[in-house]
Amino acid sequence: MNTRMSASCRRRDRPPRSGALRRGILYAIALWVGCAPRTAPPPLVSYAVEERSIAEIQRDLIAGRVTSRELVERYIARVRAIDQSGPTLRSIIAINPRALEEASRLDRERAAGRVRGPLHGIPVGIKDNIESADPLPTTAGSLALVANVTGRDAPLVGRLRAAGAVILAKTNLSEWANIRSTSSTSGWSAVGGLTKNPYALDRNACGSSSGSGAAVAASLVAAAIGTETDGSITCPSSINGLVGVKPTVGLVSRRHIVPISSAQDTAGPMTRTVEDAAIVLAAIAGSDSQDLATRDADARRADYAASLSADALKGARLGVLRFVAGYDGRLDALFDRTLETLRGAGVTVVNIGGIEQAKTLGADEMRVLLTDFRAEINAYLASTPKTVTTRTLTDVIAFNKMNAAREMPHFQQELFEQAEATATHDPHAYQRLRAGVKAAAGSLINRTLAAHQLTALIAPTTGPAWLTDLERGDQVGGSAAELPAVAGYPHVTVPMGFIDGLPVGLSIIGPAWSEATLLSLAYAFEQRVNARRPPTFAASAIPAHANGPRDGP
Repeated sequence: MNTRMSASCRRRDRPPRSGALRRGILYAIALWVGCAPRTAPPPLVSYAVEERSIAEIQRDLIAGRVTSRELVERYIARVRAIDQSGPTLRSIIAINPRALEEASRLDRERAAGRVRGPLHGIPVGIKDNIESADPLPTTAGSLALVANVTGRDAPLVGRLRAAGAVILAKTNLSEWANIRSTSSTSGWSAVGGLTKNPYALDRNACGSSSGSGAAVAASLVAAAIGTETDGSITCPSSINGLVGVKPTVGLVSRRHIVPISSAQDTAGPMTRTVEDAAIVLAAIAGSDSQDLATRDADARRADYAASLSADALKGARLGVLRFVAGYDGRLDALFDRTLETLRGAGVTVVNIGGIEQAKTLGADEMRVLLTDFRAEINAYLASTPKTVTTRTLTDVIAFNKMNAAREMPHFQQELFEQAEATATHDPHAYQRLRAGVKAAAGSLINRTLAAHQLTALIAPTTGPAWLTDLERGDQVGGSAAELPAVAGYPHVTVPMGFIDGLPVGLSIIGPAWSEATLLSLAYAFEQRVNARRPPTFAASAIPAHANGPRDGP
């Protein structure tokens, strides 16, 4: 196999002659994004990875119809054809230069009779705020972190490797997980550029896990890991026609992930099927002695795939959160048709009145997030290699001002500046606020479930993808994410249908540690409706009357 670099890449592979910031940044980006070793053409054996589930791929690996190395080669070829050229999705920030080596090692293990489980040999992507021990930086999309090569795996990445997964790539994201500005454009980062929606290239992929969403939707990886503080798994999953799982805070370790707030941060799977999400969640869930929130995770985690049932909807009582709908008439009509489908599957649908207290959560939530962010990002930056010169949030703010043309061409950093100002806040009052807002959100969910004897709560996840506008920022109509995000409770989104060729999802929300129940409900809905459709990479959205994908169940 030819792994030689081009002459231009060989020149860029030399360290810069001076410590000048601009040359150092250009060197790092060129080496990282553009100069990964080129692989040989894919093998002659015909194996199409598009839309194949983890379960299907694993059956083919077992049967010898494909090898893990061949899978990696085919996914890389697809990244080059769709992500780096053609539609140019820009969902992948970097291909792991060790992916082929890892795949070959796992093929040898399989040949020797050792199969670690359903993820053995499966190529996955991880969002680029999650560290891996591979020779790649973890940037959170910022030029300030292009030297952040830590050489350490986040515990969830270690669990993926132990389960046999191949870390194929780091995915693009909204820079700093969308905590920098109130007028940001989701899916844009200074390092990765703008991630496009594969269903309509002029539409947004939602954030902050935009790259993970677009990459999985376009079959550039078999599955991906996203992170969420409030909506950053569920929104891009819904908008990219995927299953997304925002787990209970504490089911998955957050260590070695660029933080926003330990009150709400979590990582979770983004996949094309519910079964795939269940497989990935089982792999990454578990306790970490250095993340105290996960102390109960080992006792709470389950074999989520084994508990899936196509009959889970029969006899279920689902509460409809009407107060988080009503912002898009087309979405409301699709949701109403979905409720009829659920009734036909044996569900008792219970309409829940407005939970007025939920409408007051947002302002308190933002105060908590900004206060946590300042403390937690400072702690994270202090742990990075000495090659990272931005050691505090103050340093990052100054870096962005010095490099405004590249870091702030479209929006500013007012949230960073607000977070920096939280240093003067009363710490005791803040701790009361932090505990109170989380308890209030959890109590709202628990009381609602108990009062109506509900299995779970449901709502539209969010509306269809909006037109990307780098100058005006995001135009999000509404979201079901806030209540479970603030509570730290699980939230699953599953494809519900299409509006003008753009996918939208159904949210299923439950109490803490109810992932198995929520996934089973989502699985039964998925099997009945089968709303997932592959993207067409259209230039713009296709009106429903123009032979686009069907609009609903």
